[in-house]
Amino acid sequence: MTMSACATAPLAARKAFGSKAKLASKSPVTRAARVNTVTRAARDGPVIIGLAADSGCGKSTFMRRMTSLFGGKASPPEGGNPDSNTLISDTTTVLCLDDYHLNDRNGRKVSGLTALNLAEQDFDLMFDQVKALKEGKTVEKRIYNHVTGVMDPPETIASPDILILEGLHPFADERVREMFDFKIYLDISDDVKFAWKIQRDMAERGHSLESIKASIEARKPDFDAFVDPQKAHADVIIQVLPTQLIPDDNEGKILRVRMIMKEGVENFDAPYLFDEGSTISWIPCGRKLTCSYPGIKFFYGPDTFFGEEVSVLEMDGQFDKLEELIYVESHLSNTSTKFYGEITQQMLKYQNGPGSNNGTGLFQTLCGLKVRELYERIAETEIVAAA
Repeated sequence: MTMSACATAPLAARKAFGSKAKLASKSPVTRAARVNTVTRAARDGPVIIGLAADSGCGKSTFMRRMTSLFGGKASPPEGGNPDSNTLISDTTTVLCLDDYHLNDRNGRKVSGLTALNLAEQDFDLMFDQVKALKEGKTVEKRIYNHVTGVMDPPETIASPDILILEGLHPFADERVREMFDFKIYLDISDDVKFAWKIQRDMAERGHSLESIKASIEARKPDFDAFVDPQKAHADVIIQVLPTQLIPDDNEGKILRVRMIMKEGVENFDAPYLFDEGSTISWIPCGRKLTCSYPGIKFFYGPDTFFGEEVSVLEMDGQFDKLEELIYVESHLSNTSTKFYGEITQQMLKYQNGPGSNNGTGLFQTLCGLKVRELYERIAETEIVAAA
């Protein structure tokens, strides 16, 4: 079902889909003032989540959004190395896979290989330690110091309830890949990466356009060979592309973001817009959603990705008033929210973070909610969220 009428007559579309009825059917629910958990462990060891992405693609922001849904603030180990890459909260531990580089910065100068190359990763150590954590054991994990470029002494990591591995290569080694309960890939297009890097390095660091182009081109072959292929293994891919609302846009400020979700993933029910399994094109701008140029357009429908059946949620454009996201949220289903407006609440919580006014923040938040639900199903644990 292609809802082309939604694109040309959004008010009529709202009536046809009964927006008022959907809004009325979800009454606010009063929740506890803090996040807590009631655990009835269904299995030993943590639920393991993987996040793969290139450097500078927003993994840290995504981790803050995701871990906040489980309660507590994610911080480096208390009393440990201030340059630690590990983040620990009440129930989650986030490990940066840079700690499993085979060589430090000087060692890579000797080998002549980049940190993107699989030969520069110690997958044996990664597998051994992830396996130990999965078995409920404690490990001594070394620290790759991004400031000095050397390996610092190890830190003690206890097995958490939720273990999140983020980095360049979480799905590259089959042994490690098979231990994940859920796999996410952040896929930033070359055009958007280039626009972002120009904005950052020219405006903030004074680099020349030529040096920026050279830097991007130098690392692209290794990224294409060793990092990008992992998206074929992901359960959800968040793809960031240039907008289609502005012809020939090259600034990268307005983004088209797609949440690509594989069908048949265990413990995961894909969210959808209006009508599950249909093909929907929707422009929500009007009385209930403020839209300045070039506006906002949503899409939902089935597709294929690397030969597999997927469903796709897409947003092109950005919000003028983030609190109005509640209108869009009311038209999404299978979101795994615990109360009416939780997506909007989470977006407002991180409104100053990158991507908070566009599909990047929206789909990262939605993905985090699905991970929370997946954890509850696997661990038979109920998380009560603050309203």
